[in-house]
Amino acid sequence: MLQRCSLTLRGSLVALLASLASSAALADTLSVDDLHVRAVPPVSTTTAAFMVLHNDGDEDRSLVGASTPAAGAAELHNHVNVDGVMQMRQVESIPVPAGEHVSLAPGGYHLMLIDLVAPLHEGDELALTLAFDEGESLTLDAPVRRIETMGHGQREHEESAMSHSGH
Repeated sequence: MLQRCSLTLRGSLVALLASLASSAALADTLSVDDLHVRAVPPVSTTTAAFMVLHNDGDEDRSLVGASTPAAGAAELHNHVNVDGVMQMRQVESIPVPAGEHVSLAPGGYHLMLIDLVAPLHEGDELALTLAFDEGESLTLDAPVRRIETMGHGQREHEESAMSHSGH
């Protein structure tokens, strides 16, 4: 019995060390800047997270998922032009080419946070875990902030995009 517990503990330790090594490798090649979540009215059940993903490595990588305790679901999305109309679509992954960066921003790639468990207020922070194609994950604290729009037409576009029409 003692032998079995020792092997189980040893296996857990090996898994922990492998996970830490994987996180260190991830931190060496992938990084995140300007991470934030859009503040929305208290009645809203969805919001979006934006950031810039940097890949300083020699291999192409992909963001393949996300999660947060602040929402029932976190989905990868993009806006696409369909017959002259911008529509939001869920995507399987967001490519991050080697040596480049990808912006997750309004009107393009972004993370949708769906079924918020509580209202988010400007100044709040929420834990956001990003999952990458080789099994690594990165958990970060995302500040909630108000997004300033560039003008009346831009605000209408962003609000219609948040409605999930055509989704």
